[in-house]
Amino acid sequence: MNSCQVLGLKMWTLMGFVCLWPCVSGELFDTKLKAPRLICSVPGSPGLPGKPGRDGRDGRKGEKGEKGDTGVKGRVGPTGKLGERGDRGPPGKRGPTGENGDGGLLGPPGPDGEKGDKGKRGPRGTAGTCKCGSLMPKSAFSAGITSSYPAEKTPIKFNKILFDEGGHYNPQTGKFICAYPGIYYFSYDITLANKHLAIGLVQNGQYRIKTFDANTGNHDVASGSTVMYLNPEDEVWMEIFYHDQNGLFADAGWADSLFSGFLIYADSNYFDTLADDYA
Repeated sequence: MNSCQVLGLKMWTLMGFVCLWPCVSGELFDTKLKAPRLICSVPGSPGLPGKPGRDGRDGRKGEKGEKGDTGVKGRVGPTGKLGERGDRGPPGKRGPTGENGDGGLLGPPGPDGEKGDKGKRGPRGTAGTCKCGSLMPKSAFSAGITSSYPAEKTPIKFNKILFDEGGHYNPQTGKFICAYPGIYYFSYDITLANKHLAIGLVQNGQYRIKTFDANTGNHDVASGSTVMYLNPEDEVWMEIFYHDQNGLFADAGWADSLFSGFLIYADSNYFDTLADDYA
């Protein structure tokens, strides 16, 4: 029997009790008033169950009760496992522009760009002052010697500088080195004593002039001079060209032996070529 049938049976039993109760109560009341009589009855068999009754309608919703007190906070549960990474969401809105950062380090220089177009001609500048004297090549020297009787077949070191315009004479080697091509003048005035003197002017290892002076027992002076063309890096010096003919004498007290030279004029063609190269 299902729950609906059980409920129906209970309802019929209740209704039967309600209907029979007046009759039973009436009989009992009549029994008290009337003379007693013997009643002999046997209970009948129970009747068939009635039809199930209809479900009653739900009652009205009760009023909302007051809010209860807050319960005790429960303990924090264990941390769950890290879930899988979700799909990337759509890009958000552009945020506000931040402040400019500090400047970075200077990068390496880039490749040379293409040559640009020729610019317009600029305004005429102020005329300058010509310092023509500073453009003129200058070379001149004069040197003496402080020791007598130098060795043969080697440059004589005139080590006492009297004048050296341009610094083209080297007293450590005894050589003049040409810096500007052009026409040069060289001369020498040599005091000799006790020996003969065979001396010559040399250019790049070749004798340009030679002089020979014999000693007669007294002091004498040998001199010579020449004009020559020199190219840049040409070398000029003096040397004794014959064995044991080195009577060159020097005494700081009363006798000097000198070697001198200077540029007469420079090679104009050479300097014109230089000017074209610079231009």
